[in-house]
Amino acid sequence: MAVNGRSQAPALFGARIAGVGHYAPDLVVTNADLEKTLDTSDEWIVTRTGMRERRYAGEDMAVSDLALRAAQHALDRAGLEPMAIDCFIVATVTPDYAFPATACIVASKLGATGKPAFDMEIACSGFIYGLSLATAMVRSGIYRRVLIIGAEKLSSIIDKTDRATAILFADGAGAAIVERSEHDSFLSCELGADGSNPETLYIPAGGSRRPIDVAAIQAGEHYVHMLGREIFKSAITRMVESAEIALGRAQLTASDVRWMVPHQANKRIIDAAAKQLAVPPERVLVNVDRYGNTSSASIPMVMSEAVEQGLFEDGDTLLLVGFGGGLSWGSVLWRWSAN
Repeated sequence: MAVNGRSQAPALFGARIAGVGHYAPDLVVTNADLEKTLDTSDEWIVTRTGMRERRYAGEDMAVSDLALRAAQHALDRAGLEPMAIDCFIVATVTPDYAFPATACIVASKLGATGKPAFDMEIACSGFIYGLSLATAMVRSGIYRRVLIIGAEKLSSIIDKTDRATAILFADGAGAAIVERSEHDSFLSCELGADGSNPETLYIPAGGSRRPIDVAAIQAGEHYVHMLGREIFKSAITRMVESAEIALGRAQLTASDVRWMVPHQANKRIIDAAAKQLAVPPERVLVNVDRYGNTSSASIPMVMSEAVEQGLFEDGDTLLLVGFGGGLSWGSVLWRWSAN
C-alpha cells in the first residue's frame, strides 16, 4: 500500500480499536450564558456554528485529569488493565506543563509508570495523527497495544471577551486503544500540513519566538488568535481533499462509508465538507451542538458516544477526518471490528 504517495512494506500484524472512551466536564456553558458577557445571541451562534452549549473544566482540573478519565473509560470498555498498554500518547495543545509531557503524567496516574509515553501537538488534527501513528506502531510489531488520548482544556487559553473564539472552544477528552489483531481494521490514511502562515490560527506568545512577559499578557498574546474566514475556507477544502485521497488509496468511494466522523469545529464546515464528499447527512456524526470545539478530543468523543448508542456495527467503514492548527489536516479510513 502507499501512505502519502510513498510505497510501504506490508504490515506484519493487523490492528483494531479495542475500546474507546470519553469524558466531558460537568460545567455546561450555554449560549445564553455567553450572551451575558459577549455581544452575541443564541440565534447568531447557532446559525454560524451549530453550537448550543459547551463544557468547561474547573480551575482545579488540568488536562491530565481529563485525559485520565477518558483513558479509564476506554480501558473499562476494552476490559483491560493499564499495564496491558505498551505506549501512551496524548494529543493536546493545552498540556499540564510545557514539559514534562502530559502523557507521562497520565500513564503514572493510571499506575503504568515505566511505560513509554509522549505528547503530540498538532491541534485539532491531533487524534487523526495519533491514531495513524499508534496504528503504525501496532501493525509494525513495535507494540501490541497503544493508547491514544485527545484531551484539551481550551477554556484556559481563550480570551473570554473575544467573540470570535470564546463561543467556539471548550474542554473534553476522548481515548482509543489500538491493539494487535488477526484482522486489520486500518484501510488507509492521509496526513498533511502547511506551516507557511501560522498566524492563521495560533497563540502568539509563550514559545521561544515570543516568550511570555508582562507586555504579551497585557496585549492578550497568550490567548488563541484566529482568522475565522481563512480557517473556514481552508478547513472545507483540505478536509475534502484529504478524504478523497484516503478513499482513493483504499479503493473506496463515499458510498462505501457507513459513518463520517469529522472533527467538530463548526456545523457549517461539517455540512459543507459532507456535501462535497456526497456523504448523506444521516451518515455524518455530529455532537458539536453539545460540546463545542474540543480540538483533538472531538473525534474520539464522537466515536465513544456512537459506541454508547450502538451505532457502529461490525464491518462498518468509518471516515475520520479533521483539520486544525499547523495548518494541519488528515483522514483515516477504518473498518470497525466489534470483536
